[in-house]
Amino acid sequence: MSKLRMMHVMLRVQDLDASIRFYTGLLGMTLIRRQDFPEGKFTLAFLGYGPEDTGTVIELTYNYDHGPYEIGTGYGHIALETPDIYATAETLRAGGAVITREPGPMKHGRTLIAFLKDPDGYLIELVQPDWMVPAP
Repeated sequence: MSKLRMMHVMLRVQDLDASIRFYTGLLGMTLIRRQDFPEGKFTLAFLGYGPEDTGTVIELTYNYDHGPYEIGTGYGHIALETPDIYATAETLRAGGAVITREPGPMKHGRTLIAFLKDPDGYLIELVQPDWMVPAP
């Protein structure tokens, strides 16, 4: 088998413009491409921190005639690495993000984590890996 790589994570969203503003304005991603499929009644938007052909991106799917989605029981979260979780959380909060778990050490480790929600309620984990945390 040839080498595999993670291409994207797909989320179904209720308000595409609000979600694009959240991921670009607050989380600093770039809108890489947007494709409208009027005959299929959906629009796709791909966002990320680098080129889609080499990096992992988020695919936001907006279905024209669909109401709010329930967060699936199998969905966990999207994880974003940061070198300073406390400053990142404060910047995001100041921008209007809802922090659902304040930054701090995860149980049984030194890795610092925090959680926030996107406009549709999907969890995003901020991670400051233990190798980035100064020794006590």
